[in-house]
Amino acid sequence: MISTKGRYALRVMLDLAQQDEGIYVPLKDIAERQQISKKYLEIIVKDLVKAKLVKASSGKGGGYMLSRGAGEYSVGEILEATEGSLASVACLAGDEQTCPRAESCPTLPMWIEFDKMARDFFYSKKLTDLNER
Repeated sequence: MISTKGRYALRVMLDLAQQDEGIYVPLKDIAERQQISKKYLEIIVKDLVKAKLVKASSGKGGGYMLSRGAGEYSVGEILEATEGSLASVACLAGDEQTCPRAESCPTLPMWIEFDKMARDFFYSKKLTDLNER
């Protein structure tokens, strides 16, 4: 399940995509437009900066801006930057040890197929696709 953090990260990225390129946008402005607490956004943008999806600048004229063109971002990479793995079950998360039952698990092929569909879906959607609505 995608949490509030992931959904809000998409809203932050969309907000930044709608602003003038090359200008840092203060977090308080994003918070006001998106009606999200500035304190919560600070947590979210920290993850986005760490993933190099946005650039940050402090001081007068500081704020946040996209690191690259809006059309170069997939929804999947934004969600994974804030949510971690999008795997539906722990044994497919990649950071977990291989399940000892993987060889005999009758449900594993279904989970693999489901995860591939979800991953393909989220990685095929670009930030600009969401902005067109």
